[in-house]
Amino acid sequence: MEAFKTIILIVNIFAALFVIVLVLMQQGKGADAGAAFGSGSAQGVFGAAGNANFLSRSTAIAATIFFITCLALGYISTHGRTGLDFSTVKQKQVVQPAANQPASAPAAPAKKPVIPE
Repeated sequence: MEAFKTIILIVNIFAALFVIVLVLMQQGKGADAGAAFGSGSAQGVFGAAGNANFLSRSTAIAATIFFITCLALGYISTHGRTGLDFSTVKQKQVVQPAANQPASAPAAPAKKPVIPE
């Protein structure tokens, strides 16, 4: 179970990084589609529609993977047995005096220290 959780965590981190990079690569709606790659090179690399469809679809896929892995990690952390197992923790035993034994006598007050003059 622990290896499965580690794999999901690694996929989650990479998906988050991909979302960040893909969002930063996208141009605003008013910008030219080929502005990031020079004049017209985006049409040759990404097809006639430019890089908008490729980046949008990639961002949607990476975001979907990120959300799925977040939900999986949440489910594992609440339903999995990877957390602290309280059955192995020893409880402190409180020692109570027996009912038939008398309570111990109070301690004598401490003597005052003698201060030489």
